[in-house]
Amino acid sequence: MTGAAASAGLAERLAALEPLRGHTVVVKYGGHAMTDDTLRRAFAQDVLTLYRAGVRPVVVHGGGPQIAAHLDRLGLKSDFLDGLRVTTPETMEVVRMVLSGKVQKDLVGLLNEHGPHAVGLSGEDGHTLTAVKRYAQVAGESVDIGLVGDVARVDTAVVRLLLEGGHIPVVSSVGRGEDGQVYNVNADTAAGALAAALGTRVLVVLTDVPGLYADWPASERVVDRIGAAELERALPGLAGGMGPKMEACLRAVRGGVGVARVLDGRAPHALLDGLVGGAGSGTTVVPDPTASVPTVASVTPVASVVPVPSASVARAAAPAPAPVV
Repeated sequence: MTGAAASAGLAERLAALEPLRGHTVVVKYGGHAMTDDTLRRAFAQDVLTLYRAGVRPVVVHGGGPQIAAHLDRLGLKSDFLDGLRVTTPETMEVVRMVLSGKVQKDLVGLLNEHGPHAVGLSGEDGHTLTAVKRYAQVAGESVDIGLVGDVARVDTAVVRLLLEGGHIPVVSSVGRGEDGQVYNVNADTAAGALAAALGTRVLVVLTDVPGLYADWPASERVVDRIGAAELERALPGLAGGMGPKMEACLRAVRGGVGVARVLDGRAPHALLDGLVGGAGSGTTVVPDPTASVPTVASVTPVASVVPVPSASVARAAAPAPAPVV
């Protein structure tokens, strides 16, 4: 591609982003896009392109592969039950260190290569994410899996302060309980809760598949668009890691987010392409047609502290969530 063609392509993308100017977009960053250097840099470029286009991005990240690698180096066993990482106090120390330390600092460093834009914070900071203990469901019984949490309440004050200051908040998915206990929170869950609390225009979830399959494994056809009610009915039949991602999207649109998009993060510039409707646009989750969809102004909470609805939407019959990352 010539320099002129590349410039023209960028101009078209910036024009397509114009409807999002001045609005907040929450992006859940995870999967293969975190471990491949080319994809990491492409993701950082996309976030900076949004920022320079006047969009207000907020990044929420996990770090499952990095956590597993560090646990292996320390000789600590990493077990999963009902798709959730059994998190002992020793494991929690590693989770906290890896997510809020190495993973976050690496991402913030990439975003700040061209200016002091990004600021990292943990879900613990400013009580951004208040968590409650979460149990695995095995044969209809609740099983204690250690320091695994779900989001009960979001305080958006620190994130809003950073956004108003012209920064890009980068949030690690660690939460603190009312009793001061720190919990390992699924990054999809954290992103969906934060998006709803902020009243964002769009939630984007990056994953390692093209989107929500219509009839996996019989077909690889991807559902382009799905309403909240239909998604709620489909949740019990979802397998593997797609369950918590779609649950997070459902909670987000039911909480006032305009749309939620699940994109294949294995493709370079998936974030930007997905937002402008390019190739590989994944699955879009929209509110119910009969629902009263709030405007961007009206969904912005007056108070900074926002209770989060239970994550148990269809959970009783839902498959095991993805590993908490």
